[in-house]
Amino acid sequence: MGKVDKGVGCDVAGCSNQAERSLSKNEMGSSGLSVGGDGRRVYLCREHYKAWKKATKKSRSLERSRW
Repeated sequence: MGKVDKGVGCDVAGCSNQAERSLSKNEMGSSGLSVGGDGRRVYLCREHYKAWKKATKKSRSLERSRW
């Protein structure tokens, strides 16, 4: 059972929703979201995960095309 299943909160500043996804800090990159936390993982709620996906769509597609 991971931290998301246990009910960890969203790491974005000012958000108090429950997290639904976790990403590595390296994946966050230049998404424009101000995240806190000390660990290697960043936990995001549904709204901020959708915002991250939209902000990084082009760079993620370029990464996939390298394979």
